[in-house]
Amino acid sequence: MKRSFALMLVLLLPPVLLTAQEAKDEDVSQALTAMVASAKQTPEMRWVDQSGPVHSLLYAGEDYRGKPTEVFAFYASPTTLGEGTADAKYPAVVLIHGGGGTAFAEWVWLWAKRGYAAIAMDLGGSRPSAPKFNPQTGVPIANQGYPANTRTRLENGGPNQGHVEKFDSIGGEVSDDWPFHAAASVLRAHSLIRSFEDVDAERIAMTGISWGGYTTCLAASLDDRFKAAVPVYGCGFLHEGESVQKPSIDRLGDRRDDWVAVYDPGSQLRHCRVPILFVNGTNDVHYPLDSYQKSFDVVPGTKQMRIEVKMGHSHPAGWKPREIGQFIDSYCRDGKALPVPGTPQIDGDVVTLQYASEVPLKSASLHYTTDSGPRAKRDWQTVVAKIDGPTITAPKPPADANTWFLSLTDNRDAMVTTAVQFED
Repeated sequence: MKRSFALMLVLLLPPVLLTAQEAKDEDVSQALTAMVASAKQTPEMRWVDQSGPVHSLLYAGEDYRGKPTEVFAFYASPTTLGEGTADAKYPAVVLIHGGGGTAFAEWVWLWAKRGYAAIAMDLGGSRPSAPKFNPQTGVPIANQGYPANTRTRLENGGPNQGHVEKFDSIGGEVSDDWPFHAAASVLRAHSLIRSFEDVDAERIAMTGISWGGYTTCLAASLDDRFKAAVPVYGCGFLHEGESVQKPSIDRLGDRRDDWVAVYDPGSQLRHCRVPILFVNGTNDVHYPLDSYQKSFDVVPGTKQMRIEVKMGHSHPAGWKPREIGQFIDSYCRDGKALPVPGTPQIDGDVVTLQYASEVPLKSASLHYTTDSGPRAKRDWQTVVAKIDGPTITAPKPPADANTWFLSLTDNRDAMVTTAVQFED
């Protein structure tokens, strides 16, 4: 079955947005309709192990090369941790791992300790080893999902998460495309956790790290049932700038534009209506700052940003920022919202910024770089800004500063940033 790739995800939108050319490919329409319809229904599932605080399960995935698949996932909640109350209904979160990762038991445990039900699925057709816990503290052992050789390939697993499956599979059938399966598996996990008796189906968010952040962007553009989304590192416009993914996309040749139109989140985030917080670092080599800002810019709905100077890139570093939980709490648990900065204005030798915040600010800063060369290698300078009521002021960046932004930190140590300003 051939397909018009520009249609791939756009067909999920109201028909009024489709062009006559796009509407011609009935095969694509049927494939997408079937995928979305099945993904938004509760998938079949079976428990693998419910003996410990973190449970294991398998749920039905999309067909892979004409054959049914199952997706492995870990699940935890205050109830599984023995900390729940009778008849409790918890908010929930869907957790999406990055490249080289898997379902992480410690990740769902962390969210369960925060009062959420949490599900984390493997997106590479495998299952990790059974979760291990510190016998003295009961805390999950860190990084137990690594290395990859500790995982077992599922007999009926979906595609692996290698570059071939992510890029080279574009063309022909959809069933061998990893991005298609990843997005579908996230939607199915969402549908599954909505069905659990101790979950409040109207208070569910998602967050993903690296390729999981990439997938979060796709899923947030497809599934408006989510109340909030937090992509960490992952973004779109990977075919531009300095992303390490660009060479793989360029090598697709005459299929390059098809991949971009279908699977680059920059082509899909304009349809995102889920409140979204973008989290990244200034020097990320996988998802560069200019691509990140472009991804932020195309989102038409509620959006915020947290850029940390030289933030590390890893799963633990990606789930560490407190703002992820605080942002999700503000939509799923009546938590106080993160500060909301306006647009920086340069007035003479001063930068001014208006902001709103439910929690008083404790500090603000201007961050800038004057370096050239690869963005991942540039040094950054930080200057303390002044807070005066609803206004923040800072010295104007030096004339040779090419990239800059302001950060705001409230009394909870919750930090957000303005849009990144580019001078080159």
